[in-house]
Amino acid sequence: MTLDLSWHPQEDTLHYRHRPVAPSQTTMRNIYKILASQYDPLDYILPFTTRAKVLVQRLWANDRDWDDPHLPTDLLQAWNTWEEELPQLLSVSLSRSYFPSGIDISDITLELHVFCDASESAYGSVAYLRGEDPQGNVHVAFVLARSRVAPKKQQSMPRLELCAALTGAQLAQVIQRELTLQLRETVLWSDSTTVLTWIQSESCTYKVFVGTRVSEIQELTDHRSWRYVDTQNNPADTITRGMTLSDLAKPNQFSHGPAFLQQPHDSWPTPPSFEEVPDETEMKKSSFCGLTSTISAPEIPPVDEYSTFEDLLEATSRSLHGADSQLSTLSADDYAEAELRILQRAQSDSLPEEIKCLQTGKAVPSGSRLITLAAEYDISKGLVRVGGRLRRSSSLEDDVVHPIVLEPKHPVTRLIIRQYDDKLLHSGAERVFAELRRKFWILRGREAVRRHQRSCPECQKWRAKPIIPKMADLPPCRLRLMKPPFYSTGVDCFGPFQIKRGRVTEKRWGIVFKCMTTRCVHLDVLHSMDTDSFLMSLRRFVARRGTPFELLSDQGTNFRGGESELRVSFQVMSEELKTQLAKRQIRFQFNPPNAPHFGGTWEREVRSIKAALYVTMGAQTVTEEVLRTVLIEVEGILNSKPLGYVSTDVADVDPVTPNYLLMGRPDSSLPQVVYPESEILSRRRWRHSQVLADQFWTHFLQHYLPSLQSRQKWVKEMGNLTIGTVVMVIDQRLPRALWPVGRVKKTIMSADGKVRTAEVQVDDRTYTRPVAKLIELPAIPEDTPTMSPADTEPSRS
Repeated sequence: MTLDLSWHPQEDTLHYRHRPVAPSQTTMRNIYKILASQYDPLDYILPFTTRAKVLVQRLWANDRDWDDPHLPTDLLQAWNTWEEELPQLLSVSLSRSYFPSGIDISDITLELHVFCDASESAYGSVAYLRGEDPQGNVHVAFVLARSRVAPKKQQSMPRLELCAALTGAQLAQVIQRELTLQLRETVLWSDSTTVLTWIQSESCTYKVFVGTRVSEIQELTDHRSWRYVDTQNNPADTITRGMTLSDLAKPNQFSHGPAFLQQPHDSWPTPPSFEEVPDETEMKKSSFCGLTSTISAPEIPPVDEYSTFEDLLEATSRSLHGADSQLSTLSADDYAEAELRILQRAQSDSLPEEIKCLQTGKAVPSGSRLITLAAEYDISKGLVRVGGRLRRSSSLEDDVVHPIVLEPKHPVTRLIIRQYDDKLLHSGAERVFAELRRKFWILRGREAVRRHQRSCPECQKWRAKPIIPKMADLPPCRLRLMKPPFYSTGVDCFGPFQIKRGRVTEKRWGIVFKCMTTRCVHLDVLHSMDTDSFLMSLRRFVARRGTPFELLSDQGTNFRGGESELRVSFQVMSEELKTQLAKRQIRFQFNPPNAPHFGGTWEREVRSIKAALYVTMGAQTVTEEVLRTVLIEVEGILNSKPLGYVSTDVADVDPVTPNYLLMGRPDSSLPQVVYPESEILSRRRWRHSQVLADQFWTHFLQHYLPSLQSRQKWVKEMGNLTIGTVVMVIDQRLPRALWPVGRVKKTIMSADGKVRTAEVQVDDRTYTRPVAKLIELPAIPEDTPTMSPADTEPSRS
């Protein structure tokens, strides 16, 4: 008989079938004929066919001919039992698709899981595809399986488990290469803790059998992707134990995958709690064979104890001179000798192999960092120098032609870089690097200089920029949908303006009320910057526009005209305003000081208002009536601006403006709808206004609101500012040299978990500032008082 697969399109499944053949005498030839006639490319019935493979191996244990009819009775009986099960193939079927129909594969997160197991007679692996949709539903599908019979030469169980792990790694590589679906990760499972320990170790420490297989597994897979599974939950265990076709046709762990794959990751099997004892029988025998050499290094004080190169040079000079008294006088030769000893010590720590090769006249190793520099050994000074290609120059100094080679991360090199940076008054990295090259060749020197300047407080005071967190989501006040205009309102003042009152010139201020959702604008004139004037303006606003739910405002530190007066006035009236507005059930909220981007919605309108006023009035002084008239006309212009993108196609819907809600028409210059006299008492006027409001919100939701999704700047994730960080407070009114420096005392976290505001302690004062106005500096010693950059004089040594 022969085995085959048939596809049923109406069921989308593959069914196994067999074709009976004429009975014949059971010989090795006929047995192989039946085995070879199977067509099972996915090895879905592998637990069944592995039983036959094991029988064939046992039949070949003794020398016999292909047509020998005298087979062992027990093995022949086992083969007949296996062959009698073949008609049951009709009950075995395999789903042709991995996941149920109707599921969008692009929305599923896919993982590949490969299970491995071994027994004394066989080993193998089986792979499953695990998919999780956005709703959290998990689907597991059979992909592929492979098996091998155990070698005739008896092997230990850990070795057989390692062979099974190798088949799993090979199976995972084949599926990853051939599968066209995008996999998030691949997980491989084994129930042998010994094998898992081998995979996590270095392959060179084991004998050939284990070492070669561990090395191949580590090349094919990531050692971190291997996990432990207990035998009861390992479907590969079915391959080694075998299974009848009747059992295989029923729902089972091999065809549907283990049950824990249907569960979340935190409920998957974990390694046993007992400590694994390493298998010493598979370890290579180690023996030491080496040559011990000692490189004599000059005796100098520990470099880590000194913060500057000058202090290290002074201590080394006195140590070599034997001068214990601080009153002893040191000569220039003493300092030159000390510097030479320090450089020799730095090179002996960093370049021992190169020094040894150059001292014996050999070339440096091919993998050395000095291979491109044609390094030379200066016998007179005992230093490694750059040979280079400038040796024929007669106008350059010897140190420029043959600079001293230094390793960038050595403590001596860091002190030398700091010395040059201080001497050049913390200039740019290229300037410091060019000056260093006149005497020293620091490997990857530019990177080393930049690394130092990133950690240098003085350099960061002059060049660092604020680390601004990712732009926040829109606040609730910007998303008050289906609410009346000015439900959430931003308030800002601008000015002052000079007006004429008879022969007297007085000041007036403008105030803008901006609807945070619909972008409606209301303008008014303030007679003075006090609480009463603001409250009177608010009463006029409420009478004309209705009572708002909340008012938002900054603290007056970002106004261009009359900045000082506005700032002082807002600070005085803030608490009184909150008290007065609370009685009216209006929430009042102040933004942090010096944070205009917190109120960007109304700040942009202030800019538009000022531009319109400058064009209209210029520098002339007008009366208060003219000023009020111009402001109201500007208000009408701003409320006529379309919301969102304006299409040039006449077939598209006309854009809506804030005037739809305020006036019932897109522009104040357009005529109002005229109804016949017979309709005056009807409800058509009300219906018309309701239609306009519905049209506004429909256009708002479909065309304008989606345009607010993208972030125009501050798109990267940044780390949060932490308490105790040294920062410099940006103050645009002062030069950078006078910006105050302090420590973060308290951080204020926004709803998305980002720190956007902080309180900074500077001496005995506390500043509340946004993160966009704070420059993070490297830590300074606790005993160093906080001060401005101008209070510190850079070293001029």
